[in-house]
Amino acid sequence: MAFRPLGDRVVVKRVEEETKTKGGIIIPDTAKEKPQEGEVISVGPGAVNEKTGERTKMELKAGDRILFGKWSGQEIKVDGDDLLIMKESDVLGTLS
Repeated sequence: MAFRPLGDRVVVKRVEEETKTKGGIIIPDTAKEKPQEGEVISVGPGAVNEKTGERTKMELKAGDRILFGKWSGQEIKVDGDDLLIMKESDVLGTLS
C-alpha cells in the first residue's frame, strides 16, 4: 500500500542506532531511547497559503536524512513498518 501525506507533512522512518557501546556492552531494547534521526520516505505537496491560495514549496524530499525532536510526530504502522508522520516544521534539520 502506498501512503502519501497531505499538506506540509512528511513520512519518516527512524534510523536504528547500534545496540552495542564502543566497549562491547550490548544495550537491551528496553533501555534504549528512540532515535531522533530518520530518513524521509514521502512528502506532501506543501501547505496552502490562506491569503493567496498557492502551495508553499516543501524543502524536504524523499531520501533526506533528518533530525527531529524527541516527541515529534505521530507513530503509524504501514505494511508492518513503523513510521512517523510529522509536519515539516517539526524537523530540526538535515544531515549530509
